Amino acid sequence: MIPIRDNIPSRRVAWVTRFLLAANVAAFLLELAQGAAAEAFLYRFGVVPAHWMVASPSDFLDWPRLFLTLLTSQFLHGGLLHLGSNMLYLWIFADNVEDRLGHPRFLLLYLGGGVAAAVVQLLMTPHSSMPMVGASGAIAAVLGAYLFLFPSARIVTLVPLGLFWERVELPAFLFLGLWFLLQWVQGLTALGQVADVGGIAFWAHIGGFVSGMLGILLLRPRRRW
Repeated sequence: MIPIRDNIPSRRVAWVTRFLLAANVAAFLLELAQGAAAEAFLYRFGVVPAHWMVASPSDFLDWPRLFLTLLTSQFLHGGLLHLGSNMLYLWIFADNVEDRLGHPRFLLLYLGGGVAAAVVQLLMTPHSSMPMVGASGAIAAVLGAYLFLFPSARIVTLVPLGLFWERVELPAFLFLGLWFLLQWVQGLTALGQVADVGGIAFWAHIGGFVSGMLGILLLRPRRRW
């Protein structure tokens, strides 16, 4: 399913959402500029679970840099399709959440959700030596918050039907509920895979989504207008 738009208007300009979109695109262009050093760039600024393993006391000296990667990894992507799909979801769902929370609290929800997502993935795949990058965990937090705030919103969605795509309107609780269920099922399946095989960080999506719902309770959104 590919979301196109929702039916919830925003009454304020979503400045933080626009800044995040621009920052992700700028970071991707910076990745491309690395050329042959792009892989080393992702290993340096992405979250690599195996790097958090402590074999000796000296390993703790790396932790300040590793904590920084919990933020920098949120702005890096593994390719144009990865970036494009994430930015599509951010553009459709984030403006309404930012509208309800206000700019500072929305940014806290977004970045905090991204950190929580990375931590969950670290705990589920602690021996993986593959760098985890992408805004997916932070955007999953936005999706969790959106579901909490606008469960009855309508999401215009492209749904594959055989050889064709049909445009339908789905309630947000159904669209996002199916999205979360898919992440859960694929996350359970991924537990049996080899740690060094790259792929989608489904547990980061799950952790981000749950943190977004909990974050709404803590951040106390504005009253409905």
